[in-house]
Amino acid sequence: MTLRPFDVANESSVQALLSKIDKRQDTMVETVIQWSKVNSGSRNLEGLSRMEALIIDAFLPLEPEIDFIDLPDGETVTPAGVVEVAPNGRCVRLFKRPDANRRVLMTGHIDTVFAVDHPFQEPVWLDDNTLNGPGVADMKGGIIVMLEALRAFEASSYAASTGWEILLSPDEETGSLASAAVLADRAVSADIGLTYEPALADGTLAGARKGSGNFSIVVNGKAAHAGREFFVGRNAVVMLAEIIAELSALTGGKPGLTVNPAVVSGGVAPNVVPDVAVCRFNVRLEEPSDSGWFLGELDKIVERFSQRGGFTVALHGGINRPPKAISHANQTLMDAIADCGAQLGLTINYVATGGCCEGNNLAAAGLPNVDTLGVRGGLIHSAEEFVLVDSFAERAKLSSLVLIAFAAGALDDVLAAKANTKA
Repeated sequence: MTLRPFDVANESSVQALLSKIDKRQDTMVETVIQWSKVNSGSRNLEGLSRMEALIIDAFLPLEPEIDFIDLPDGETVTPAGVVEVAPNGRCVRLFKRPDANRRVLMTGHIDTVFAVDHPFQEPVWLDDNTLNGPGVADMKGGIIVMLEALRAFEASSYAASTGWEILLSPDEETGSLASAAVLADRAVSADIGLTYEPALADGTLAGARKGSGNFSIVVNGKAAHAGREFFVGRNAVVMLAEIIAELSALTGGKPGLTVNPAVVSGGVAPNVVPDVAVCRFNVRLEEPSDSGWFLGELDKIVERFSQRGGFTVALHGGINRPPKAISHANQTLMDAIADCGAQLGLTINYVATGGCCEGNNLAAAGLPNVDTLGVRGGLIHSAEEFVLVDSFAERAKLSSLVLIAFAAGALDDVLAAKANTKA
């Protein structure tokens, strides 16, 4: 007889554990308020360190092993076209029973998009169920869901058979450029992946995701007086405008592929021929094979414009998130999680999205995963970010049941599908 989530959810001991999560609801809300007040923007290393300490302290009762993974420095291109070093924080690993036969990788990120000088720094109640604040949904709230789900799981009779690992990165909001290798490495050691980006406000989860890449293109020309020596100069802004038109024209070159020239800088004064111009742009793509085509087209543009006398053109960046296609194993996991939700009276739907996250990285490494198991919320990456606080207990119970069902063998068809994919 095949064990299903229904069989596990109806055990009296499991029901008792799930009911205890409801009693932790107020504590979860109080915690997210306190955590939201700590700025942990991706480049705020001091704030990341403070947030890291708070998280570790919260997880200590679970008695995990703890490991820290220093990340290499990254780079940024300034509006003046100068490449500068961008220090990164470190990844935190919290893990237990790493040698167990069943292993789950739970991922999240400590960083937010809000820099230390951003005006959005404090949580505010909008109504009795809606809390507005930096990171309340994306994803300090998600880390709290992770914590409470594991508290219940560790109290269950199934915990001893399953190893779990939490990997928290400091650079997800800047594309996981430095942590990508760590995500790929840890994905190989797990059977399933659970990631705690927020669900949509109505509870819908993300399914397939587009891939993404961020680039900067820098044009160097020659400065000159716009009146006396106009024709001596080489106008970098004018050339960049031509390049931007060609970049934009790549949209639709493959189904679903979009190019977004987004941030442009150049010039110092109207009476000076500008010698430097910079454009930062993003690409989104549906199929992994499209990346080769796109990068080839970029190379052609750079080579063609670099041949103009008096100019140099440099391209920085790359495709950092491969598309997340839904494999059979991934669909099987999605169905199992929807089944767990049904046992709790939740309707779990999935929708394809142009957004991307660590779930893209895990899928590229061959790990079936669901990546929006955090709180319900919305308007993330803006000062209107909010969480619906009744979703804390709701989503913690969902993840707890998923973990218990996985440990009990009720998700073994996911493991079989994954094995068949490898074969």
